[in-house]
Amino acid sequence: MHIHASAPTRIDLAGGTIDIWPLYLFHEGAQTLNAAINLRASCDLRDRTDRRVVIVSEDAGGQRIDVEHWSELRDGNDLRLLRRLLHFFQAEGVELHTRSDSPVGAGIAGSSALNIAVCGALNTWSGGHRSADEIFQIAMNVEAQAIDVPTGVQDYRPAYYGGVSAVELGVSGVRRVPIDVQPEELQSRIVLAYTNAPRNSGINNWDVTKRHIDGEAQVRRSFARIRDIAVAMRAALERRDWPEVGRQIAVEWDNRKQLAPGVTTPEIDTTLDAAAKAGAMGGKVCGAGGGGCLFSFGDPARIPAMRQAMSESGARILDFAIDPRGLVIDTF
Repeated sequence: MHIHASAPTRIDLAGGTIDIWPLYLFHEGAQTLNAAINLRASCDLRDRTDRRVVIVSEDAGGQRIDVEHWSELRDGNDLRLLRRLLHFFQAEGVELHTRSDSPVGAGIAGSSALNIAVCGALNTWSGGHRSADEIFQIAMNVEAQAIDVPTGVQDYRPAYYGGVSAVELGVSGVRRVPIDVQPEELQSRIVLAYTNAPRNSGINNWDVTKRHIDGEAQVRRSFARIRDIAVAMRAALERRDWPEVGRQIAVEWDNRKQLAPGVTTPEIDTTLDAAAKAGAMGGKVCGAGGGGCLFSFGDPARIPAMRQAMSESGARILDFAIDPRGLVIDTF
């Protein structure tokens, strides 16, 4: 059997970080907004003629793990997410190759997209009986094991479903709702760029999570504003009020910078300032910040100038399209 699976990464528009359990339980109406993009993570899973388990990461310079049995995968420190996934599914007699279109540490949920792609492939390999919610639970818990800190819930949904969506977070559970917006209208107003410096979301997210649970008033106020901004931006997207979308992106970024000192960097500030001078209505980092990707938002007529300004500031422009496809699995 040969299984090929791929899943999209995402741009998080608003509501990031509040999707970490239990933070959203403290803010009624919490939600995140995101758009899946066609910088996809993919894997190939093939049967072997023996019982060995082999993992090859093409993004890590062809790094290779080769063990006699899946039980040997749990405790290694290299390629921890892939090790843990194959260990959970008790895969044997398989070879897994992985790759991603996104830069390393980009903050556009490349690890979550790969997680969903590999979970999808392994679920198919093991009979395909697990539901989407079961796959999300496995992906989230295994990723937490791999990075040693809590993870959010939003990033698995754009990877699985694609499109532009809201992820509603509450006591009764997590629900993904598509947003009625034409992908071309939204993507024509966005410039995505890589700062050339990877970020570490686990550190930033854990810091603000702990401070919130410890009762730090400023952090709790910031999360309340994150909730309110996501609500306002969703309404603006649904009515196609693009100036208001841009304004909310700018407000979100101003608020997010107050969460932790490492959210922004001089390089991020320089690039976003350059975009603003070129006509951007707003901009923000993708993910937790501290590096990785950022995007700016503006009128389509200003996009060429924004791209040039951000490139001249030292960032690498990433071409993308909003991807209506989520998880895609092919068997051969």
